[in-house]
Parts: sequence; C-alpha cells; structure tokens
Amino acid sequence: MFNAEKKKDALVQWIRDWFERNGKGCNAIIGLSGGKDSTIVAALCAEALGKERVIGVSMPDGCQGENDADKIAAYLGIRYIVAPITAITSAFHETDLGWSHQATLNLPPRIRMAMLYAISQSNNGRVSCNCNLSEDWIGYSTRWGDDSGDFRPISGLTVTEVRQIGYVLGLPSQWVDKTPDDGLPGSSPDEVKIGFSYETLDRYIRGQQEPEPEIKARIDRMHATNLFKLSMPESFKPEI
Repeated sequence: MFNAEKKKDALVQWIRDWFERNGKGCNAIIGLSGGKDSTIVAALCAEALGKERVIGVSMPDGCQGENDADKIAAYLGIRYIVAPITAITSAFHETDLGWSHQATLNLPPRIRMAMLYAISQSNNGRVSCNCNLSEDWIGYSTRWGDDSGDFRPISGLTVTEVRQIGYVLGLPSQWVDKTPDDGLPGSSPDEVKIGFSYETLDRYIRGQQEPEPEIKARIDRMHATNLFKLSMPESFKPEI
C-alpha cells in the first residue's frame, strides 16, 4: 500500500541528504514546464532546502509560452528565470543537415538541458531530472534531454504515485491533475500517443493488474527497446 505522506517525507529527507553529500549550500535548478512532475519536484525541493535555494526556469520556444511556469513559481515563492530558446532552435533549423522528424522533436529538450546546466553553473546549482518511473519504463523521454540531470527525485515513482505526492503537498489540482502532454504545438496528450493510459501502465508496473494482451505486448516492447536509456553508456574495460 502506497503511503503518500510517508513517501513525501522520505523524499524531502532524501533531497536534503543528497545536497549535503553532493552540493552543500547549492541551489536546486528546476526546469519548469508547467506540468505536474516539475511542479511537484520544485515543491519538494522548496520544502527540503528552503524556497530561497530553488530556481525555476522556463524555456519557451517559438509560440510555446511559459505554460503557467510563472504562476507555479509565484505560488511556491521560488526564484524564477525565463530563458527563451527560440534563437537557438532557429539556428539549428537554418543549418539544415537533413534533420529527421524525430531529431527535430528531440532538439528542444536537449537545448533546454544545456540551458539548465549553463544556468546551474552560473548560480551555484544542481540540476533536477523530473522524469517519473512510468515515463522511464517505456522510454518516453529524450536521451540527454529531459532524462538528464544531477539528481532524480521522482524516477522511482509512477505517475499515479507522483500525483498522490502532489496531493499531500497541497498543490492545486489544476497542476497535479494536468493532462500529461509534451507541450509541442498541435501535439496530442501523452496517453493518446502511447496508446494506453498511465493508470493501466502503473498498475502493470506495480504488479497489480496485467493489461489486455495487445497492450501488454506494446508496453513490453517499448520497455525492452528503451532499456538502454536507463543506464549510463557501457565502457570497454581492457585487461591490463
């Protein structure tokens, strides 16, 4: 049985302990997308470190705006930076080397991570990865983009569990229950694209209920295909 209150307290302590070991006195740098994951991670860091040590960063691209990131930062009382990436993505598009559609889609998340690290190094920071277990399980993230960071507070929690943490934190439902979406112009919600609900996926991950055969096969295939994303690149170890 998932006890959200205890898990929230354990998460807050884990963040404190991690910063004591890996960045005593450093700031948490959070890429604020306006979605539930980054909102909840920012709230956890604010409770763990104090709101004065949390910096939320919005990185709009083109017609994609701040998506409530400014409102979330104001609600949490954390520092807030707006760092548009339009000029950077435009420069890549102008240098047309035959980018594939997938490369074009993955470009903004990778640029955003580079921006977060530049901001982190300029503000005595450590960058959070806001991916959750459900997304990681099926590889629904960008390699060296939103799947990167210095610490991963919610990567062991499913979407269902992350939402429960959000409720315990007392965050407004408009952010905790926001329909997961990659935020790209004209994009459809995550669950439409992946072909099943996060609830179905989460119950399967936790061994609570196996989905119908076709969905199970799809989940298993996505998990197997994307396992390489969950580990650091392998290194050749010569015998010397």
